[in-house]
Amino acid sequence: MVTLCLIPARYASTRFPGKPLALLKSKPIIQHVYEKAKLSPLIDDVFVATDDFRIVNAVESFGGKSIMTSKDHPSGTDRIAEAVDKLLKEGYDIEENSIIINLQGDEPFVKVEMIEQLIELMKEGEGYIGTLAKHIENERDFHNPNIVKVVFNKKGEALYFSRSPIPFNREKFLKGFSDKNFMYKHIGIYGYTFKVLKQFVNLPPSDLEIIESLEQLRALDYGINIRVKITQYDSFGIDTPEDLEVAEKCLNISL
Repeated sequence: MVTLCLIPARYASTRFPGKPLALLKSKPIIQHVYEKAKLSPLIDDVFVATDDFRIVNAVESFGGKSIMTSKDHPSGTDRIAEAVDKLLKEGYDIEENSIIINLQGDEPFVKVEMIEQLIELMKEGEGYIGTLAKHIENERDFHNPNIVKVVFNKKGEALYFSRSPIPFNREKFLKGFSDKNFMYKHIGIYGYTFKVLKQFVNLPPSDLEIIESLEQLRALDYGINIRVKITQYDSFGIDTPEDLEVAEKCLNISL
């Protein structure tokens, strides 16, 4: 059974056009992400799924593999699904229980341990999407709409994802920061079997997905289980040029 890592990378980001090619310590952001994925012996192959030849050229320049996809995909998962279809047509051996890891192209601080934790979660069974979460440590992050929050049940199954602070602690709301034991940041890395990936992308975008601009809500809306593994590691995406400046300052410590 093959395990693949696909990295969706769109050029025309609204807040940061050309983001995957922005330099972080002399390397494109996409190269940092690609090299992290290549560190794991649990991954058989890594591909960047992109909509722009400039990204294709950049990936090839550092020895990586890329797949050209449509510009019209509503989510990174839809882009990955097209890339997997192209690999199948080229004769790549992908079975229904093969594991596909969706690693965001703007997460240069992701750790190889996080990728491997997700792969181990995916090996525990089939029929679900896997992802990671970490405790939120401060009130600022809890109220930041750019940091997605997740709540899950005692089996580790996601109940909801939101940009709003969840869960809302009614008793502690007027007393300050709530109990962080119940507050988790969603780490935007996903795992699917090929079978579940096909199921997901054949569903139309859901109302909740559109309202919150969170593709994982499509899965919950249509009854696909999302299993959440708690990680002690953290990461953050680069969404704006300002984030890139912060990343430059953090690089020597975190990478």
